[in-house]
Amino acid sequence: MPDFQLTQRVAIVTGASRGIGTAIARGLVEQGAQVVLSSRKQEDLEREAATLNALRSDSAVAIAAHAGRPDELEKLVEQTMERFGRIDILVNNAGTNPYFGPLLDADLAVWDKTFEVNLRGYFVLTKLVVNAHMGHHGGAIVNIASTGGLRPSIGLGVYDITKAGVVMLTKQCAKELGGKVRVNCIAPGLIKTRFAEALWGNEEILRRALSGNPMGRIGSPDEIAGAACFLVSDASSYINGQVLVIDGGGSEGA
Repeated sequence: MPDFQLTQRVAIVTGASRGIGTAIARGLVEQGAQVVLSSRKQEDLEREAATLNALRSDSAVAIAAHAGRPDELEKLVEQTMERFGRIDILVNNAGTNPYFGPLLDADLAVWDKTFEVNLRGYFVLTKLVVNAHMGHHGGAIVNIASTGGLRPSIGLGVYDITKAGVVMLTKQCAKELGGKVRVNCIAPGLIKTRFAEALWGNEEILRRALSGNPMGRIGSPDEIAGAACFLVSDASSYINGQVLVIDGGGSEGA
């Protein structure tokens, strides 16, 4: 039978103080992993770590790091290695979207900020983790992209372009690292998180999203977490360089 257990494995999850990141971290803990939670604010991380440690003692550690600042990501990896001596799993999930509107109306600062977190941060942390441990010992990486990275949408052009970059980053790393490190990508559709509330909280946008979705609803963070746990486990040992779309089938008619 496929082995979904993650006992004795150490994971870093970014954007882990809420939403999809929190759900993935909880799923990893439930499968036996020790998880380093990372995002910008230590206080928020400490709260989530306490919740996970109540579920299983000493299962979660909080280390704040801004995904757009390479020096902070370097300290994140260093502190994880000092504490655990290994990093077996990386989930790049941190994201930002400071702008909604026509692509060419976005100013350069918005473009740079979105790329800094959504794409450059993934590249930097992947490189650090591979150099620190995975390159010699193996591991699994899951990048969280978006269905917006697979097709254009109105108002989210800058964000979507960064997520298209995440898809290609995944495929390129899988090609180069696949002998030791498997790299896969999840592309969620509309998920009920605080990050996406501007979309699902808008009646018109929600109506359009549901009209093309055969399941007639949006997704939940836990439905992304299950896929992430599968992709980093031995149950997916021959899956590499793939993009798993999780949107209830809504993109099939797009």
